[in-house]
Amino acid sequence: MKEHDLLWAMMPEGMDKYFEIEGFEKDELHFRIILVEKNTVPEDLPDVYSGKKIVNTVLNSVFIEDFPIRGRKGELLLRRRSWKFDGIDALYSRKLDLCFPGIRIGKEFASFLKAMD
Repeated sequence: MKEHDLLWAMMPEGMDKYFEIEGFEKDELHFRIILVEKNTVPEDLPDVYSGKKIVNTVLNSVFIEDFPIRGRKGELLLRRRSWKFDGIDALYSRKLDLCFPGIRIGKEFASFLKAMD
């Protein structure tokens, strides 16, 4: 099994559809997996963006706390992509439901904690 296959096996289902593995970092306290959003324009664009030329993309970092990994704080660093379209002032980002509403942990981890209650 390749290193990146193991990292994908630890990710929430479907993440590989939208992200690529950029790498991982490990120190005494943290285990961080770094993912970058693929530069593929969403198929379900609102009509206002249809037929418009992309003039720029921007990457913003989002941290998600996740399950501890081997005694270290597990983190996902997502480098989320936004697209700038010609003639439109606002940036467009893909809508992804990665976190449980109101908290900063992954949905699967939130479900696990809820089941422990």
